[in-house]
Amino acid sequence: AIATQLINSTTILIYIMQMQLLDYLPTIADFPKPGIQFRDISPLLGEPAAFAEAIGHMAAIAQQFDYSHIIGVESRGFVFASALALHTQKSLVLVRKPNKLPLASHQESYGLEYGSDALEIQSISLPAGSRVLLIDDVLATGGTLLATSKLVKQVGANAIASICLLEIECLGGRAKLESHGIASHTVLKTP
Repeated sequence: AIATQLINSTTILIYIMQMQLLDYLPTIADFPKPGIQFRDISPLLGEPAAFAEAIGHMAAIAQQFDYSHIIGVESRGFVFASALALHTQKSLVLVRKPNKLPLASHQESYGLEYGSDALEIQSISLPAGSRVLLIDDVLATGGTLLATSKLVKQVGANAIASICLLEIECLGGRAKLESHGIASHTVLKTP
């Protein structure tokens, strides 16, 4: 009975925590295109306590993995990945949009819920056999993180999991990543 009460209390606490952090992620209708419901991270970043809370939760998730590097996905993923790398004292690698990296790089194209794009990683960014966590702000369709995992493989490293601040569950990104062997974790979820 005590264990059940503890589990229920933990579930309630997580729900309250999610609602508080979600208050810092307002939805902007029809951005960047009509029909898209965009989650703005600016208010969360502008409130140090909320940002620290979010990074703390991401670090708690990261503790369950044996990894050597953190990858931040351009551009909003850079914010969370750099803070998490500093918090966990792990090496940070950036995955960029095309033509932003000075050295030889690999490129991977991918689809978005509102178009298509491409990402690049420098060939020398990761030592062969590195175990990396993929970090981004929002998990939507999973296309960005799946493309990033393919880039990681191209340089001889292994993407072991992804961690995002927010998952938009109805877009199916978690299932897409997990069908490709990438464990997917988020701090917050919306339907």
